[in-house]
Amino acid sequence: MGLTDEVRASCRAIAESARSVSIDLDRLGEVEPAPPPALDPERHFLEGSAEEVAMYMLTLDSINFGSGWFPTLRKRPGCSGYFTVAWALTDRFRTHGPWSNDELWALDAASVAEALGQDADHELMGLYASALRSLGHFLEERSALQLVTEADGSAERLASMLADGMPFFEDYGFWKRAQIVPNDLALAGVAAFSDLDRLTIFADNLVPHVLRVDGVLRYDPALAARIDAGELLATGREEREIRACAVHAGELLAARLGTPARILDTWLWTRGQAPRYKAIPRHRTRTVYY
Repeated sequence: MGLTDEVRASCRAIAESARSVSIDLDRLGEVEPAPPPALDPERHFLEGSAEEVAMYMLTLDSINFGSGWFPTLRKRPGCSGYFTVAWALTDRFRTHGPWSNDELWALDAASVAEALGQDADHELMGLYASALRSLGHFLEERSALQLVTEADGSAERLASMLADGMPFFEDYGFWKRAQIVPNDLALAGVAAFSDLDRLTIFADNLVPHVLRVDGVLRYDPALAARIDAGELLATGREEREIRACAVHAGELLAARLGTPARILDTWLWTRGQAPRYKAIPRHRTRTVYY
């Protein structure tokens, strides 16, 4: 069983036994198609060489987590937490280029905070520094494109390499960030994978939120009340049920709409940027996995 099959099987099992989250099958047809997925050329670094862009995407995806802390970040005007980080990293690459592997090994919280325009004592900056040092050790002497070459045209193989090689990617049963790396490299135009459409949705806290607002996911009243009150949700059963039910619902939706789950994920994530969805609290968990 490959990584993506494990995600599907694990999430289906959790969804079928969930106590706090359910899927409303009658609402599954109400999710409509959206524009094709694309990266933002202003807030993402896409204009460099293939090697530089690949390294940018790998660096960004190494720190593509922290949604539980995002309300405490110093955000750029009109930007979410994700785009605040992505754009700041883009500015760093445009001005100074990528960090070398040796530089990644030596990064500390203060260096990362300076690059991202945040306070050095923010907990997330220390976690980001740890994630980037891990990336440097994982790459060793390899470049980003050499890593892609080792994956031999398989998105699933690349995701498995990342899941096995870096602790912050060991999101067992979901592997959200490990899967999003090949997807982002493909969207950036610096890699091609024959099995890209085997990827599942990328289970975070926004896609489940969109499905909840749209009526596809239903939360137990007590769980919903805590989320609506802005309480942090601990890692554990409820949080895993939310993400697993989103993945399983995504599989059902993708089959119904005849579109790959990874494309559906982009539709839902993009929809979640609309004021209607931002006006309602989503679940927040402080984790390195999303």
